[in-house]
Amino acid sequence: MRIRTAALTDLAALTAIERACFPPAEAATEAEFAARLSVYPNHFWLMEEDGTVTSFVNGLVSDEPILRDAMYANASLHREDGSWQMIFGVNTLPQYRRQGRAAKLLQHAAGDARKHGRKGCVLTCKAPLVHFYESLGYQNEGVSASTHGGAVWYHMRLAF
Repeated sequence: MRIRTAALTDLAALTAIERACFPPAEAATEAEFAARLSVYPNHFWLMEEDGTVTSFVNGLVSDEPILRDAMYANASLHREDGSWQMIFGVNTLPQYRRQGRAAKLLQHAAGDARKHGRKGCVLTCKAPLVHFYESLGYQNEGVSASTHGGAVWYHMRLAF
């Protein structure tokens, strides 16, 4: 297994993995991924095994401390020198789950954020995953204002 950042050539694989991980109302589209990859490919962390992308984490950087729904669809909100690394998706193909891949990718993303002097990482998750993120040091800040995909989300923060 190796971790690397993304390139536009990863677009099809990322879109397929996203569709396997999220319902249609929540999944990023191929066009959204293309826009993100054109603006911040170095904020996509991919795990590969034998040349196959099995997992990835991605998100823009912002000075805003709260992950807003508008950020998902608007790559131009990315600020490379921003204070907070937003995490939009933690994706692992079903056959590769429960092997620590998501945790390793999140730790790698947090390491990059620390290295670049950010204040921390921010994500939202559904109730069943709150404990997982807390086990990685994220603090539950309660129900998020997000209405992304019509779901209830919890705002989670890893402050450095």
